[in-house]
Formats: sequence, structure tokens, C-alpha cells
Amino acid sequence: MSLPTGARLAYVILYVEDIDAAVKFYKDVFMFDVRRVDNSRRWAELETGSTTLAFTPLEQRETKITGGVHVPDEREQRQNVEISISVFDVRDTYERALKAGAKEVAKPEQKEWGQTVGYLRDPFGITVRLGSHLSSS
Repeated sequence: MSLPTGARLAYVILYVEDIDAAVKFYKDVFMFDVRRVDNSRRWAELETGSTTLAFTPLEQRETKITGGVHVPDEREQRQNVEISISVFDVRDTYERALKAGAKEVAKPEQKEWGQTVGYLRDPFGITVRLGSHLSSS
């Protein structure tokens, strides 16, 4: 579907301490293809479908302009955004993520609307919602 303004969500940018570790985690767990990693190691992109998942350092020129990045330091705290990734096998992906260093938030469970959903926190403190694919019917 084309929007009148031509707008589309092009990137989701995650601010992380270690770009190489973030690329490895998301590539290994979700099997996303690496689009590019900047030679400076200050920018990396993964192909996820229609939106690119990008990584950049916690501190850089842009964070001085737009404001610092808050990383939660307690389990009860979280950032005001989460990423949601649809997968074929939520339980398998959830276990793979835990083995790769993610922290458990809520084990996958079947929801009343028919979707299996689980929550974890990636090694960089970002909340990740894993959900099974839903039919468009």
C-alpha cells in the first residue's frame, strides 16, 4: 500500500554499547542478513524484511543533539519502546535467544487471539517481543 506522503518506516535504530556483539546476537538468533557494517564500527544494518534494523553507539554526535540514551539498570525498568519480531517457532527462537545471552522476561504462551507470544530482554537491555505469525483473515 502506498501512502499519499510516500512515508514508510525505513529503520529501527537500536543504541548499543557493542555494535559487533549486537549484530552477532540478532544475526545468530533471528538469522537476519547483514546489510552492512560501517568500517568505523559506529553503524550496522540488518535486513529484516521491509524495515532495516540498525545499530549505533550509545554516545555519538546525534545523541548530543537529540538527548542521551537511557539504559535501564533494573529488571523492573525498561525503555519506552520494544521491538516485536514475528517468527515461525516462538519457543525455539526464545530458547536460542536465551542461549545467546538474552534475559527471560515472560516465557512464550498461547494468547486468546491465537498467537504465541514471549518477551525477553536482549543483552543490551532492549525488550524484544517474539510473536508467532498471525493470518490476515
